[in-house]
Amino acid sequence: MTISAPWPAALRESAAALGVHLGDDAIARLAEFMRLLLEHNARFNLTAITDPRQIAVKHFLDSLTCLTVMPEGLQTLCDAGSGAGFPGIPVAIARPDLRVALIESTKKKCQFLETCTSHLALTNVRIICARAEDAGRDPRLRESFQMAVSRAVASLPVLAELCLPLVTQTGIFVAMKGPEGRKQAEAAASAIGALGGALESIHVLTLPGGAGQRSLVVVRKVAATPDRYPRRPGIPAKRPLR
Repeated sequence: MTISAPWPAALRESAAALGVHLGDDAIARLAEFMRLLLEHNARFNLTAITDPRQIAVKHFLDSLTCLTVMPEGLQTLCDAGSGAGFPGIPVAIARPDLRVALIESTKKKCQFLETCTSHLALTNVRIICARAEDAGRDPRLRESFQMAVSRAVASLPVLAELCLPLVTQTGIFVAMKGPEGRKQAEAAASAIGALGGALESIHVLTLPGGAGQRSLVVVRKVAATPDRYPRRPGIPAKRPLR
């Protein structure tokens, strides 16, 4: 993506290079999502990035990279710690065939997500206003998603404890990390194993326009997560598994 180019055309081109097709409807919805993001940013404290071209790269395109590791035939996905809707909303826009759950604990951000999904008519999206620890212990949600993804800022052992309980056996958890992804994955191997996961692969991509390197850490769920995980809210971050 040439950062100085009009962002819709450049985003479409860069997404196509990843193997992600964005039709006119998807581009129109992303443009409207961007408008909502900027309009409500001050009220909800959604993002420090306010330049449309930077949003297109660092939020939209970055979110869509998780589609490059999505298995064929996937039907259900959850975005844990969705925040302003990344990566979940761009993924739901690009793949209307997916059923996407956005898990977010902050009520104000849940309000924003509800506004967006209603305004954008995203009938394939539902909002779960809860901490990921509580969601992972809810029998209606536990082991109910074929894929969990998180772009949240937390260490990999913490994200694995929050996400793997939500994933069906044989499903995958994808942690969207920066350049340190491989190092984090190696350090988290024991914790991932304790949660029923196994490191499957690490995919490294470089975002255009000097936006940096991304690592997609793919963890396969090979066994049921023990009932004691996730621990109660706040504990995974305070005492990460080793």
